[in-house]
Amino acid sequence: MASISIPGSTPGGSKIRVGILGASGYTGAELVRMLLRHPNVEIAALTAERQAGKPMAEVFPHLGGYGLPDLVKIEELKWDNLDFIFCALPHGTTQEVVAGLPSGLKVVDLSADFRLTDPAEYATWYGHEHRAVDLQKEVAYGLTEFNRQGVRKARVVANPGCYPTCSLLPLLPLLLENQIEPGGIIIDAKSGVSGAGRDAKQANLFTEVSEGFNAYGVGNHRHMPEIEQELRLAAGRPVTVSFTPHLVPMNRGMMATIYVRMADGVTADDLRATLAARYADEPFVGVTPAGVVPATRHVRASNHNLIGVVADRAPRSAIIVSVIDNLVKGASGQAIQNMNVMMGLGETTGIDQAPLFP
Repeated sequence: MASISIPGSTPGGSKIRVGILGASGYTGAELVRMLLRHPNVEIAALTAERQAGKPMAEVFPHLGGYGLPDLVKIEELKWDNLDFIFCALPHGTTQEVVAGLPSGLKVVDLSADFRLTDPAEYATWYGHEHRAVDLQKEVAYGLTEFNRQGVRKARVVANPGCYPTCSLLPLLPLLLENQIEPGGIIIDAKSGVSGAGRDAKQANLFTEVSEGFNAYGVGNHRHMPEIEQELRLAAGRPVTVSFTPHLVPMNRGMMATIYVRMADGVTADDLRATLAARYADEPFVGVTPAGVVPATRHVRASNHNLIGVVADRAPRSAIIVSVIDNLVKGASGQAIQNMNVMMGLGETTGIDQAPLFP
């Protein structure tokens, strides 16, 4: 295929030389897809273990013709040729890799390895000791809308999980304003199959997933402590949530239906008004009008989060519906958003695409 030119790229221009570790997975491919349109970025290195030695077009044909570097193993990289790293490696393999990177490289890690601030809590949920405790102390949690200053100053940013992103964006402002009770929060969440990764697994086969709908990680999903960690910071006291994820037979998309108990005198309209005010100047978070419930198709392939609020029939209860694209705002798009902040670029640069519909 002939080389494809990218609008906004200028030969000889000063660009951020980016390496993507784990480029053969879905989040790695999304990083490539979006960064190809980023005017300030040059994709300088792509790694993969099992696919090393192959051109990216062989692994992801839709990314052919862009002059991308071939996939290589991590140990083959020349770090002095890079300015920034996106780490899209599997959970449990990232801590030692990131800890071993040159200190001048800035990193956004898309795994769960640096999201929990307490190493003991990490060991409890992930079954092994944290392997980079000293580095963990320097990591900023990358929910950009709530930690811009921390992200801006950090060398390493822990990109939030998809379920936490979808759940925290609607809940944090309401806890900060004391409009909902910290106890009794129920998060009923659904994700497209791409959230399970690209590895060949029996549970993800078409015949296993299609025409069905199932819960998983019931009562012990690893995103629970991440959600509770951030809610605890907002509430100023421990918060325990009931969180159940479900796998839905669609490629991408995520919805969290959240049940909350409102404080005395607070209405669902008050919750909506608080969220609308909090996100009025945010480019990627929107609140739907009264009576409008967002759907995953409204944010597909975009870095957007849409939030709707509905009064429940039960007294002092409300239902919040939050939707994102799990691969974009839930992973790669938010990672680029954090990179933009870390590198002093316009926050929406390269990720301001409108949602794809139908």
